[in-house]
Amino acid sequence: MIHVTPLSKLDETLARSGARHLVTLMKEGDNFSRPASPKSADHLMLHMHDIVEEIPGFVAPSQGHVSELLDFARRWDRRTPLAINCYAGISRSTAAAYIVAAALSPNRDEMELARELRDLSPSATPNLRLIALADVLLRRNGRMIDAIRSIGRGCDAFEGAPFVIRLLDH
Repeated sequence: MIHVTPLSKLDETLARSGARHLVTLMKEGDNFSRPASPKSADHLMLHMHDIVEEIPGFVAPSQGHVSELLDFARRWDRRTPLAINCYAGISRSTAAAYIVAAALSPNRDEMELARELRDLSPSATPNLRLIALADVLLRRNGRMIDAIRSIGRGCDAFEGAPFVIRLLDH
């Protein structure tokens, strides 16, 4: 299971879910204190801004970020849940959850997964740059991009509500 949460609900999500692996996607300098659990080796911190194109002075999501995410996800033993957070729980974290679910459930239809994401999180607006980079790395031939575009922008929200995506293939 993958638990997606905004930063404000991270401690609560970790306690409630029993997650022992964590992915955090935030910009450098954001106020973030790593929780005591999970252990540092089981926490992936990816520093990036929530942008979809290169902007001078900002860190755009890169192929390196997505490669690190995929490597971390593939090392996750799945005995306990994985938690993924960003600042608001709307864009970077929902993209990362979609990417991990697609990578670890390779037979899952991209469109079906995107529709499930929308049902679970009405505010989800996955970062399209992260999705596009993963689409290439996972050799999905544009299907991930098309699926995320098909669900459109989520409803306006200050932050997303925590939600859970279940993996189908294990």
